Amino acid sequence: MKKKVDFSHLSSSPSPESAIITVAAGIGYALLALGPSLALFVTVISKKPFLILTVLSSTLLWLVSLIVLSGFWRPFLPLNSAASWPFAVLIITSVAFQEGLRLLFWKVYKRLEDMLDAFADRVLKPRLYPTDKMLIALAGGLGHGAAHAVFFCLSVLTPAFGPATFFTDQCPKLPFFLVSSIIALAFATIHTFSMVIAFNGYSDGNKVDQLFVPVVHLVAGMVVRTCCGVTTAISGKQFFLCLLVTIVHVRIQLYQNYFCLSS
Repeated sequence: MKKKVDFSHLSSSPSPESAIITVAAGIGYALLALGPSLALFVTVISKKPFLILTVLSSTLLWLVSLIVLSGFWRPFLPLNSAASWPFAVLIITSVAFQEGLRLLFWKVYKRLEDMLDAFADRVLKPRLYPTDKMLIALAGGLGHGAAHAVFFCLSVLTPAFGPATFFTDQCPKLPFFLVSSIIALAFATIHTFSMVIAFNGYSDGNKVDQLFVPVVHLVAGMVVRTCCGVTTAISGKQFFLCLLVTIVHVRIQLYQNYFCLSS
């Protein structure tokens, strides 16, 4: 349950200083959620038009999955139940569908890669380098992560620009908007690196990498749902443990690939 803390009674009209602070806070929440993704886009993705198209196509695919899932679950919502299993079923079906689309996205990319390699052979040009393939996977993951952050964080930040803030019973010390931004940042990072792990797993036939991505996705979704309960602190630690495991795994994967290429 969200609690609104209204400060409007302190002044008949908001002062310029409070208005500036309010706007700065709202922009800060947005940059916290999307700042790293924006920096990655500007410094890496924007330099290659093909990567920009990959980001856009991945974003569109994630939004389509959300529309399909929303249409499927609309007759059952809202879930007026104190039990946790309806929410578990919702999360499991959503993760399964999105992971299926991730596999479809890779298959489409693989066909396009084969076409580009065949064209390169005809014109006597080099094929895609392993770094190019990694960047394509990174762009695909960035599209997924940015779409998730925009839909689940920026869409709820409009009240953050008002003269009040929100707190929840489960986390009374942190504003709701700050918590949403932190979760959005974590999920954007997980989605971005998960695409790199999944593409490598699909290409190499590595079952561990193929299973790692949906498992982390499912556990992170379940843990965030648990954060609405009384074990918020424990669930928060578990959620960021998923983030840390994902970062470490992709780091090891990239190191191994680089080591193999160097040797």
